[in-house]
Amino acid sequence: MGPRQVVVIGGGVSGLAAAYALGRLPHAPEVTVLEAAPRLGGKIDANVVGGRLVDAGPDALLIRDPAVRALLDELGLSASIKAPTARGSFVWTRGALRPLPPSTLFGVPLRLRDLARSGIVSWPGLLRATGDFVLPRMRHDADPSLGRLLRPRLGREVFDKLVDPMLGGIYAGRANLLSARSAVPEVAAVLAPARSVYLTMRESAARRPTSPAGPTLINFPGGMSAIIEALQARINADVHCDSAVVSVTRGKRRWKVVTAAGRTFKADDIVFATPAHETAALLRAIDAIAADALDAIPYANVANVTLVYPASALDKSLQGTGFLVPAVDDRFIVGCTWMDQKWGRAVLIPSGSEDPIGDEAVIIRASVGRHGDDRWVTMTDEEIAIRTHAELVLSMGLKGRPLSSAVRRWPHAMPQYTAGHADRLAAAESRLAQHPGLHLVGAGYRGIGVASCLVKSQAVAATIGANA
Repeated sequence: MGPRQVVVIGGGVSGLAAAYALGRLPHAPEVTVLEAAPRLGGKIDANVVGGRLVDAGPDALLIRDPAVRALLDELGLSASIKAPTARGSFVWTRGALRPLPPSTLFGVPLRLRDLARSGIVSWPGLLRATGDFVLPRMRHDADPSLGRLLRPRLGREVFDKLVDPMLGGIYAGRANLLSARSAVPEVAAVLAPARSVYLTMRESAARRPTSPAGPTLINFPGGMSAIIEALQARINADVHCDSAVVSVTRGKRRWKVVTAAGRTFKADDIVFATPAHETAALLRAIDAIAADALDAIPYANVANVTLVYPASALDKSLQGTGFLVPAVDDRFIVGCTWMDQKWGRAVLIPSGSEDPIGDEAVIIRASVGRHGDDRWVTMTDEEIAIRTHAELVLSMGLKGRPLSSAVRRWPHAMPQYTAGHADRLAAAESRLAQHPGLHLVGAGYRGIGVASCLVKSQAVAATIGANA
């Protein structure tokens, strides 16, 4: 009997991290990675805008988890990390960019005087927020939405202007629909039995362990694609791009994976590193109940819009990393990152000519689309860029036209951990346990960030190794 065979379906960061970890097992299996797209990396990619590399997907990696730091060491990336070059951000609301209160944890302001100074909420909204100190303890079910957990205590205005743009923004969703237990389990754990949100969050913040020395949020000189390039260079796997999987079936002894081109791969284990709805389609012939549970995980459509402006377009220098936009304000953009302020000057692509935008140009990246807001989907790239520019003029007072622009569309990109997410996931995994050798990784399940994807992929690889 030959070595164990593992097929990884999906060549995004989760699939590549799983393949890398599998190759480092004491008795490493033979690994095949099948990616439907012509390139690896999934949503981690870069645009060339004005001759410079700018992240087209995630633009940061949280390295608080020791496992993530260890992986960066293994990949030889630790020496090249870069930290944000500015601090602080804003909320565009009530007609102005207003500073995010410094004492804010998961969108909850810990000190109401800081909230008052910010001007993010009105005085009636601030007065309503103090009700948290006197309202009686509230009862919640096992998996309340963030709206049910926080809005009755903080008031509608604080929830809509702070909690929703901060926590909902992470998922490109609406915080009133997100499961507290799945989206922010650390918040759910301390708040579910609590009476006062403010007092409990303050105590929780005081008890939080001290972060390790150095930055916890990082990027790389050439952008987040550095992770993909490092994984691709070091994985011990047979990698196939342009290889969409069309069916997964069970043979007499092994699983059989068939691609659109008709190629067949045998596997003892299959790692599904695809979005939940794509995984559901492949699992339906094997277990319809598991497929239905995964299909019930909704996804939001989003796009990133990168615009390059001459320095003269700004009346004053930018102070901070960008701003968020509350959904209740019904703007087109949902957030904005001042890329030069956050990460320093982007890498110039050598072209044999002078810098096309010059050292004084400003790179701004805005996000459009969230769960329930698909108005951009039917627009052309030019229309999206024009609409985005118009709102940057309104919010930042920009003057003049952009020198260059790029739009990157990410359809069905952002999984929504809506209330009941944990139960849906448990139902799917319970069914898959009856089909040994099938494994799930990716942003759709337990952690949407790149760091969570890396950690989960390593854990699944370890499980496969232990079962070998």
